[in-house]
Amino acid sequence: MAETPPLPLSESELERYARHIVLPEVGGAGQQRLKNARVLVIGAGGLGAPVLCYLAAAGIGTLGVVDDDEVSLSNLQRQVIHDTARVGVSKVESAKASIARINPHVAVETHPVRLDEDNATGIIARYDVVVDGSDNFATRYLLADTCEAMKRPLVTAAVGRFDGSLTVLKPFETGADGAVLPTYRDLFPEPPPAGLVPSCAEAGIVGALTGVMGTLEAMEVIKLITGIGEPLTGRLLLYDALAARFETVKYRRRTR
Repeated sequence: MAETPPLPLSESELERYARHIVLPEVGGAGQQRLKNARVLVIGAGGLGAPVLCYLAAAGIGTLGVVDDDEVSLSNLQRQVIHDTARVGVSKVESAKASIARINPHVAVETHPVRLDEDNATGIIARYDVVVDGSDNFATRYLLADTCEAMKRPLVTAAVGRFDGSLTVLKPFETGADGAVLPTYRDLFPEPPPAGLVPSCAEAGIVGALTGVMGTLEAMEVIKLITGIGEPLTGRLLLYDALAARFETVKYRRRTR
């Protein structure tokens, strides 16, 4: 999408983001890029909640939130952007209110819909980076395919009962070795059969696990926007919460 002219950081923003700006890797220029960025988060649930909180605190200029659900009491064990008073409220409106309290400098665009083939392109076109906080395979594959076609970087994570995974997808670019970067389908060629993987309502999940993986997603977004570090492209990060162990697995394009 077309780049919008950067808005200067105000005095209050300079103070708010002082711990970012003092980092040589980020600095004022990096903070300006964060302010000028538009990031779309799919899902305001277990993963989306910490993503939204930390990206708002980091000073992302515009956050888009896609979710068609309402806050329920069973969400609150892990979906930290919501609270008891918001039970029954639209998740996107609840998230918007929380973001306003965290950082009034962040604009929030709400999309109270379920992402599908009819609306995905129109919604994604408005943003620079997309974050997958969905909880089903249909949305993950649709999101990955659409972002690939539209050349939007996608940060995607998934969680189980005590484990999580995370990667960054930019299959429209080449890596340092000159090879085209892999797609989501190179990593997971096909979704598992329906009913094989239980939902968190069926299997359960530790709330803090979604905080770990969602915060890692937010970090990858910040890296992509500021250009610091090495994004998890072509690498799948695996987290075993019970063993307190991280592993990284490399993957590449499959033969077409």
